[in-house]
Parts: sequence; C-alpha cells; structure tokens
Amino acid sequence: MRGEVVPLVTIATAGNPRSEVLGRLADVSEDHGLEGMANRLRDLRALTASDFVEVERALASMPSGPSRVRQAGAHLLQLGGKRLRPLCVALSARCGSGYSEAARELAIAVELVHAATLLHDDVVDLGERRRGEATARLVYGNTTSIFAGDWLLIEALRRVQRTRVPGTLERLFDVIDEMIEAESLQLEHRGRLEMDRAVYFRVVEGKTAALFRWAMFAGGRAGGLDADHCNALETYGLHLGVAFQAVDDLLDLSGEEQATGKSLLADLSEGKMTYPLLAGLERDPGLRPTVQEIVRLTASGQAAPKALLAEVLGSLTRSGSLDDCRALARRRAALAVEAITTLPPSAARQALEAVAQSSVDRDR
Repeated sequence: MRGEVVPLVTIATAGNPRSEVLGRLADVSEDHGLEGMANRLRDLRALTASDFVEVERALASMPSGPSRVRQAGAHLLQLGGKRLRPLCVALSARCGSGYSEAARELAIAVELVHAATLLHDDVVDLGERRRGEATARLVYGNTTSIFAGDWLLIEALRRVQRTRVPGTLERLFDVIDEMIEAESLQLEHRGRLEMDRAVYFRVVEGKTAALFRWAMFAGGRAGGLDADHCNALETYGLHLGVAFQAVDDLLDLSGEEQATGKSLLADLSEGKMTYPLLAGLERDPGLRPTVQEIVRLTASGQAAPKALLAEVLGSLTRSGSLDDCRALARRRAALAVEAITTLPPSAARQALEAVAQSSVDRDR
C-alpha cells in the first residue's frame, strides 16, 4: 500500500545544503580559503547529481499512509540529511563500471540502515532534536520510533537481497552485528570516566565507521571491482568514518546549533565519552569532578548548569584537546586518501579524495 508521498526530490534539486553534500563541502572549503578544493568539488557535483535525485525519489516513495510506524520512519527521512553514505556507494561504484540500478538500491539501503540507527539512538539517548526538528520519538512516541527503525532496517535488507550483488548481504549482517556490539560497549561505559582511547576507537569503528566501510565495499562490488580494490575502498571507509566521528565530537562541543541541528554538549549531557573529553581528562585531571557532577545531574534527570558546561569547554580549549581532535580527523582523512591510491585514476576517485579532505572542516 502506498501512502502520501512527500516530494523529497525537491530537497535534492532546490539547493538545500543538507543534501547536496559536495556543494556544501565546496562552500566549507571556500570559507577556509581552499578555493582550489572548492572548485574541484563543484566540478564534481555533476558526477553525482542524478544519483542523488534517484536516491531522494526512492526515499520519498517509502510508503507512509495511516500506519504510525511508517509515519515515524517517514518523519526522519523527510528531514533530509547529509546523504554521505549513499554518496560513498555511488562514488565507489563509479570507480568501477559505473552507477547501476544495483548500486542505486545499495545507496538507498545504506541510508535506510543509517536512519534506523538514528531512530533507535534517539530513544536510547532521549533525544529531542534531530536535524533541527523534533525527533520522531517526541512526535510519535518511543515504542513507535523503535518499530519504525526496525521497519527501515528490514526494508534495507530486502533491497540489498534483491540486488543479488555477491557478498553485500552477508557483509551487511556482519556490520549490523558490529554496530550492535559497539552500541552495547558505549552503553556499558556511559558516564564512566575511566574509559580509555582504545575503547573509544572500538566504539567509533563499530558504531560509525563500519557502515561507511560497507557503503564503500557495496559500491565497489556493484561496480565490478576486484577484491583488492574493494579492500582499499573499505579501508577508506574505515578512516573516513573515524574522521567523521571526530568532527562530530568537535561539533557537539563547539558547533553552531542552527547548523548542526542538535543541542550543543548533548554527548556530554548523555554521559558519552568523546575524544576531546578523554584527551581533556588526561591533560587536566582537575576537570574530573566537574564532569562527574554533570554526569550525576543528567543521570538523575536534571539539566546541568550552563556554568559547568562552560567550564568543561574552557578547559578542553586551553588544554589543546579540541585541536588534538581536529588533528585526529586530519590524520584519518589523509589515511583514507592514501588507501585508494591503488585504484585507477578517475573522476570518482578524485571526488572521494576531495570528500575526505574537505569533510574535516565541515560545520554540520
């Protein structure tokens, strides 16, 4: 049954910066004085313009109708998004034989998996804002949001199965398992200040980077690339995912709420130990009582005073922990670019290089 279709395709074609990821990264690069990079990204937008339209059209065609579960799923999809994971599928496929119907289905599937995890995360984290709007759990309720995430996940798996691209479904099962393990590990360490960097990377590589890895692998397989080239693309996805999360950690502390669509210091308020916070606690042990008090307050359902949050941010800035996190993102972006040097030169490979290099300076 098809319900009301919301024209998400207009998001991709009306210049909305949240979905035109290459154009948005070009603007960010220009803002940082990287005009050459900005021009490269704008030139490469044409490479994937039609790919994005097809993905948005398919997401808009997801059935809604009277079912509250489907309405909750559609609620999130209608808010747009970076669509970076579908972009990874499209570009990795174009590193091979090109963007086929199978690659399009895999690009849609990876966005559905990502959306499913966001719906679940917002329930676990009691999130109230997503992409600048009320979360689905606030609009439809926690139970409905959980079922909506399950529905999107099943739809994603069906799409992958229908492509019959060898190895993609089996690999996606493994990736989902990794994501669940990483979520469990993060939950176990929530609010525990003794968490170290090794645990942080295990969480990030499982929760965030694993899906980027799958996007690169799936696109490469759809594009007919051999095992060595697919492995190179997966390595790119691993490092891009870590770099992406490191920048997210920074934006949680120092981003603009209007740009990110999320409340500042949300991770800290939820007891999540991000990279800058871990580095800051190592460099300034005197910060520990303040962080413990914030965790205690939020665990009891109270809002942490802004003065305490400002104290944390000031310490992280003075200790160089924010700069350290940005340096981590740059290192991983460089490793991502290095990983795909074995692929034949192409416009798609250039685009992947530009995405990795410019995403470090993104503002959302």
